[in-house]
Amino acid sequence: MSVFNSDRAPEPVGAYPHAVQVGSLLYLSGVGPRERGSRIIPGVTLDSAGNVIAYDVAVQTLSVFRNVRFILEDAGSAWDNIVDVTVFLTNMKNDFAIFNRLYSEHFANVNACRTTVEVGALPTPIAVELKVIATL
Repeated sequence: MSVFNSDRAPEPVGAYPHAVQVGSLLYLSGVGPRERGSRIIPGVTLDSAGNVIAYDVAVQTLSVFRNVRFILEDAGSAWDNIVDVTVFLTNMKNDFAIFNRLYSEHFANVNACRTTVEVGALPTPIAVELKVIATL
């Protein structure tokens, strides 16, 4: 088993690496839209108490995709090597159509399996997170 951390992806919010390689598979920890070195979350507006007052799931989704690419590339894999994606959305009713459109555009040539679930919350004030498995 090999552990990978990207210098381009956001720092993990807990005690876990960005990815772990087991054999020829790369397992990514949950990836959100934050940017490395910043507490600002793309596509999220917070009030002074840290509560979400507005968010843009499209902006967040594109940021998540960018972070996934960073981790894959830095670990020696690639976007086209993705074989399985688990998507966590906090508002399926409002966000699924937008997410699905962007996913369709960015995964047009990737024949990965996908599961999408709605969750009550994610560890930071985000609306979307991806869990990815890829080959090396």
